[in-house]
Amino acid sequence: MNEVDTTPNYTESQTYVCTAVPFELGKTVITQGVANLLETNIGANLHIYLMRHQSGDWGDMPIEDKVTNDESTKSDGRIMSSYQFCGEKIWIITEWNRSVTTVLLPSEY
Repeated sequence: MNEVDTTPNYTESQTYVCTAVPFELGKTVITQGVANLLETNIGANLHIYLMRHQSGDWGDMPIEDKVTNDESTKSDGRIMSSYQFCGEKIWIITEWNRSVTTVLLPSEY
C-alpha cells in the first residue's frame, strides 16, 4: 500500500494565512551579539519584535516554517522567527516548554 503525502506544498504564489495563537515567552534572554547591537544602536528596541513573535508574525521565515510555527503554538513545539534588526538578521526562538525565549544572531546558534 502506498503512503500519500498530505503535507501542503506551498509555492511563492500561494498566500499564507496565520493560524497561530498567542503563547507565553517564558524568561527572555539575549546573546552577546544582540547586546552589542543594542549598545551600538541607541534607541533600538527589541520589544516590538518580541511582540510580533508572540502574536504569530514570524518575519522572514519560509512559508513551511511559518505553518510549523502556527502548529507549534497549539502544541509543544519550538517556535522560531527571523527579523532584520539594526541592519542584522536576528532569530527569536521560544523553547518547546515555553520556559525561555532567546534572541540571537544566526552566527551564535
